[in-house]
Amino acid sequence: MRRIICSAVAAIALLLAPFTASAQDWPTRAITMVVPYAAGGPIDTLARILAARLSEILGQQVVIENMPGAGGMTGSSRVAKAAADGYTVLLSGSAVLAINQTLYKKPLYNAVTDFEHVALFSDSARVLIARKDLPANTLTEFVAYAKANQARMQYGSAGAGSGMHVCAVLLNAAMGTGITHVPYRGSAPAMQDLIGGRIDFVAEQISTALPQIQSNTVKAIATLGLDRAPGLENLPTAQELGLSGLDCGSWASLSFPKGTPDEIVRHLAKAVNEAVETPAVRERYKSIGVTIPPPERRTPEYLAKFVPSEIERWAAPIKASGASEQ
Repeated sequence: MRRIICSAVAAIALLLAPFTASAQDWPTRAITMVVPYAAGGPIDTLARILAARLSEILGQQVVIENMPGAGGMTGSSRVAKAAADGYTVLLSGSAVLAINQTLYKKPLYNAVTDFEHVALFSDSARVLIARKDLPANTLTEFVAYAKANQARMQYGSAGAGSGMHVCAVLLNAAMGTGITHVPYRGSAPAMQDLIGGRIDFVAEQISTALPQIQSNTVKAIATLGLDRAPGLENLPTAQELGLSGLDCGSWASLSFPKGTPDEIVRHLAKAVNEAVETPAVRERYKSIGVTIPPPERRTPEYLAKFVPSEIERWAAPIKASGASEQ
């Protein structure tokens, strides 16, 4: 009997050996970083900055795969169903992991149970920007104009359920207006139509909006977070100006499919921390209005607790606004 047990243990060890070795040696080939939005948008920009540095640190290429659709759920679902071997990782954030869980009646994944969360690595505010020729320069003027012209106004977003969309829904509710939503396949085409004057406003992340604000192709009205944003320190928040409760700050993070070995999760988390501590990366993020969280917020343990807390935080305003997607 003892010989049989020893043989069984040896057999199990042999079966597990390749998997254990692969976890220890990871990565041995290119890693696919799925970005569930179109190229050129704010999340894509964050991803490309981070992926370039991670490729150097890990010694293997980190390849961006843009997969937009369904408010970020198409690409996120692909990662949730991928092999848990450490070679497919999701770069997403507040819209994908928090907002969609309440906004959609049937989300394509469970943000808490379908992923091994790796690290939170950025915080970014949103800013209300309008077409350059909109006859309003302050938030007070914007609200008055919106109330008087809501039947013919339109706002754009990166798609139904995106952070841009939900933030504008909350703004609509705070102003007491019913302005029409125009969804796009990504942030970049929405911005193009705003610059062209074909829509009236968007609630965009600072990283994408800042260059357009600085070049005067759009008009900045107010930031939509609790604090003033890097690069726009002179622009008041909507909360300061009387629209209370408008906290549309967003964050970005990395997540593996559920079941990815803990050793791989921690290896990537360590690499992410090294990447965002790199002076060139920090400066690049700062230049686009992104704040890097402190080290204690950049751990797998923190993100695993943060995601459900953010789902709960967003649930109340989404339900109160009446926003819902199929």
